[in-house]
Amino acid sequence: MTVGDAQAQTEDLDRREEYSAIVRIRSGDAEALGVLVRRHTGPALSLAYRLLENRQDAEDVVQEAFMAVLINIDSFDLGRPFGPWFRTIVANKAHNVVKSKARRGAEPLTGSIPAGGASPDRAAERSDTAARVTRALEQLPEDQRTMIRLFELEGFTSGEIAESLGIAPGTVRWHLHQARSKLRSILDPKDTGKTTEVADG
Repeated sequence: MTVGDAQAQTEDLDRREEYSAIVRIRSGDAEALGVLVRRHTGPALSLAYRLLENRQDAEDVVQEAFMAVLINIDSFDLGRPFGPWFRTIVANKAHNVVKSKARRGAEPLTGSIPAGGASPDRAAERSDTAARVTRALEQLPEDQRTMIRLFELEGFTSGEIAESLGIAPGTVRWHLHQARSKLRSILDPKDTGKTTEVADG
């Protein structure tokens, strides 16, 4: 058996375990949610933190997302993988938190991720670049900031973003184009004449 075959077999077993857990949840066995919690909490926290930049908010969002799974599990299509569906729930709830904070005039908290193993000069360069990107992102409208993070950092397609935010894919692509143009103008004012197409995901 090749490494690829072993990986495919493991993924198949994982899908079967998730399928079984979802069927049990639908039958009223709330304890079966533990299977999904163990498998998806880590990635969900990472996604929520990238969007919210606040650990407590991220944890609250993930907890609320799992509660939403319990409430809405009957609407889940068993023919689709659970992960992307759950990520859209997390992203949607995180987006709601961002909008709520914006209405209250709250500033998002920013955190730095240490560059392990890098030289001091290299670490300083990365830190400066990250700070410039963070400042540029903060100048975007809330909706565009959320979309660009989902698309560029989390690997969501425009269709997945549209589903999570309840808008049309074409609207997502337009906002991504606008966000990229504005980021380029902020990070490199000399590059304002160039355009970048957003892939249709």
